[in-house]
Amino acid sequence: MKKILIVEDDQFISEMYLAKLKSEGFETILAMDGQEGIDKTKEIKPDLVLLDIVLPKKDGFEVLNAIKEDPETKNIKVALWTNLGQPEDIQKGLESNADAYLIKAHSTPSQIVAKVKEILGN
Repeated sequence: MKKILIVEDDQFISEMYLAKLKSEGFETILAMDGQEGIDKTKEIKPDLVLLDIVLPKKDGFEVLNAIKEDPETKNIKVALWTNLGQPEDIQKGLESNADAYLIKAHSTPSQIVAKVKEILGN
């Protein structure tokens, strides 16, 4: 079973996606802030981190850099998952070695799941 770490501080969104991804056969874990996201990534080594950008403690770009700079976690897939849809945000995300840049407001939960499966090669 593939493990997905959701790093999201919005309780409603995180619970909705935890349930949706579990129903699709993924093991899902939640982190509520950027630092917890880094710590849990090191601890559980998920197959994918679904990472919000606007987070308490450390933002998504800081988390992404921490994951990609650590030899133990650098090969973990990371999808930035945000409502920041400006071209400069998207460019910054993709230049930061994110495997995908997903805009929450432009995607249904089913579309996000399809993209997760695509990233993981399912």
